[in-house]
Amino acid sequence: MTLTDIKFSEFLKDFEKTLKYLFHEKEDINKLSLERGLPPELLNDILAERPLSVAIPEQYGGRGSKVKECLGILAAASYESLPLSLTFGINIALFLEPVSKYADESVKQGIFSRFLENQNMGGLMITEPDYGSDALNMKTMHQEVEKGYRIKGTKHWQGLTGLADYWIIAARKTLDNGELGRDIDFFISDNTVKEQKVVVEELYDNAGLYMIPYGLNKLDLEVPANFRLTPETTGIKMMLDILHRSRMQFPGMGMGFIRRMLDEAIEHCTNRMVGNGNLMAIDQVQYSISRMQSAYTICSAMCAKSSEISGIAHNLATEGMEANTMKAVVTDLMQECSQLLVQLSGANGYRISHIGGRGIMDSRPFQIFEGSNEMLYAQIAEMITRTMKKQKQLHLFDFLKALALTSEACLYFKDDLSFTISQVLSQRKLVDLGKILARIICISYVLDLGKKGFRNDLVQNCIDTVRHEVAALMCSFKFDNTVQVVEGYTDQSSWLKFA
Repeated sequence: MTLTDIKFSEFLKDFEKTLKYLFHEKEDINKLSLERGLPPELLNDILAERPLSVAIPEQYGGRGSKVKECLGILAAASYESLPLSLTFGINIALFLEPVSKYADESVKQGIFSRFLENQNMGGLMITEPDYGSDALNMKTMHQEVEKGYRIKGTKHWQGLTGLADYWIIAARKTLDNGELGRDIDFFISDNTVKEQKVVVEELYDNAGLYMIPYGLNKLDLEVPANFRLTPETTGIKMMLDILHRSRMQFPGMGMGFIRRMLDEAIEHCTNRMVGNGNLMAIDQVQYSISRMQSAYTICSAMCAKSSEISGIAHNLATEGMEANTMKAVVTDLMQECSQLLVQLSGANGYRISHIGGRGIMDSRPFQIFEGSNEMLYAQIAEMITRTMKKQKQLHLFDFLKALALTSEACLYFKDDLSFTISQVLSQRKLVDLGKILARIICISYVLDLGKKGFRNDLVQNCIDTVRHEVAALMCSFKFDNTVQVVEGYTDQSSWLKFA
């Protein structure tokens, strides 16, 4: 029997049972989460279920690289442990899918076999100590040698540092004049081969995601010629395709996490008695939990949309608007839901051994890595305003009504959106506008999900919640705020002199 002979519903159910047993019966995930890393035998037990097979093509023994299945596995993992889900997300979106799409045929079978049979893992190296989001200026270099390519440089903050068996490494070509080429190339390295081994110089003391090692990596490698990834056009477009696909898988990691925060909040507020009733009878509690249900609805709609548009058959290099929207909004919602759960849980929530307290720290970096959310929101606004200027349509509502992605959703926000963007916007205004546009795009996903039969009461509540949020964001956008940093602020500002 092959893996594809097993229905995904059964495969997923078995995986969920395994996680429940390992994290709640064999071990205690709340205690495990106090320590760094995961016991190797426990990780092997998890990987023995072959969850990463969902990202491996059928012809190599996998389940077929279906986005729906990838997101389903990520959601199942994040319900129990967000760091575990991110471990899978790194493997799926940043290694297995790029290998499936861009690697030489001669290397695929060997790599995929080791993932299926030997519980191997892989990651992606782009970020450098001096170059975070400014990836195009990275200094890691490569040059051709007799047997392949020599790669030298320094990378850091790679998830699975010291733990991954394979890496995809981004580097720039060394030109004849000693400068580095503008394009970016990607290479696979096999950490079990001496010449390709990445040297870990330091492990970082990351504040959350204890299960995942991060650190500083020194590269001085030589990889075979067939370990270079082959782009469809340019390396930069290949990088955008990889990163946009990864951003479109964030809803899978968010799905289980948000659902867990919501389930924990409902259970606590139903059972916690205050006076003659439970917490659920309090109006502010209803408001808080309704916001979490709205997050659940938006994330569900994102997963459905991502399943349609983000498979490896598609090139996502130009799909920045939807990729940025999914990543930024879902990670904001993850952080908000964990904050709400802790607030509802009282003092007990403020512990690393509590799923909520741990959730605050574990979900926080999601708003930062793979593009900080402020940067992504600004990019969304820039994409829209640039197109508006090209079309000479400066009225925001009229433009969004004519745009297929927002034509139906924008109708719910007509009063807020009926204005003209005539002047150049400051960066802080672009961020505000990007947040508004991203949430309208999310409502379009929710409306699509509603048409497929998703609960109407959840859809309507979500629309009302987002309308409230957009109204608040519009106040921020329209407020004339040009406040600048005060230099030498300590002069004449010690309160002790005035008390």
